[in-house]
This record gives sequence, C-alpha cells and structure tokens, in this order.
Amino acid sequence: MATVLSLSGSPSATSRTARLLRHLDARLTAQGHHVVPLDVRTLPAAALLGADFSHPAIVRAKALVEQADGLVVGTPVYKAAYSGLLKSLLDLLPQYALAGKTVLPLATGGTSAHVLAIDYALRPVLSSMGAAHIVQGWFTLDKDITVEPDGGVSVAAGAAEALEQVVDQFSAALGHPTVLAAAS
Repeated sequence: MATVLSLSGSPSATSRTARLLRHLDARLTAQGHHVVPLDVRTLPAAALLGADFSHPAIVRAKALVEQADGLVVGTPVYKAAYSGLLKSLLDLLPQYALAGKTVLPLATGGTSAHVLAIDYALRPVLSSMGAAHIVQGWFTLDKDITVEPDGGVSVAAGAAEALEQVVDQFSAALGHPTVLAAAS
C-alpha cells in the first residue's frame, strides 16, 4: 500500500478543485492506498508568504511530502498557470523534495484555453523538484464538475472516464495494481 499526499492548491474554501481531489482520493483509497489530503489554503498565510521554514505547519507539510510515495497535485488555473498559493508552498519545499516520488498533476479551469497549463507551467516545476515519474495529468473544465448538496461532486461522463484512467495509471505507477471492481 502506497501513501499518497493529495495536495490542493486552491485558495477557495468552496473549491471545485479540492472537492474533485477528495472525490479522486476515494478511488485511490478503494485501490488500497493510504491517502492524506492537504489543502494548502489551510496553512498559515503569514508562514507561506513570509517563507517561515520553521513554522510548525510548514514543517508538517514538508514531512507529509517526505513521507509520501506519491502526490496528486491539483490546482485551479489562473492566468494560464497554477495557483500562486500552490507556488508559495512549493517554494518552501527542499529543491529535490519530490525525488523518488510519482506525481499526478491535475488542473481545473473555466476554459479549454488553459489545458496546456499542466504541461507548460506545472510539469516543469514538478520535474525540477526531482519527481521520479510524472504520470499523464488531466485538465477538467469547471462546467464538468457539479457540486452536490452533500458537498460531494459528480463529474460529467467523458471527464469522469478520463480522470479514472489517469488515476488508475497513477495507481499502477505507484506499484499497486488497480482494483477496478472495488473502485467503481
């Protein structure tokens, strides 16, 4: 069983990105992984913006990254790039914090014009941090994510199938066979 850090870089408390990640966390958990969610927005802003490397919350976040076998990194796309909030955390991690780790990059946004943000903005940063394997990422349009009354999400059929495929590829890259019957 692999430990997966599910990292949301959305600054919004009602984020579709974070809710989508929690939805995908359930699939990874059903496949036998231990998933630890971390919403960067819950970390102290003063510690993030002031680069307080010794703040207990930042030390804990670094430890979560270090202990993880893999990371799912989700972000909304703003101005054709990943969120500044996510960048503020990545900047506080050691240069090679992702060495030996498998990473699944995910992004959400309002228009397909931002679909390349994963490959041109996020992937290079993850690579520079030493990620051993960055699996194929996925961009999901905001309109394909519906927030349910209970706070969960439903994903439009085509997007849901694509997300399941990338999550299953990530799971396989972690060295754990996917169990589709249990995850469905």
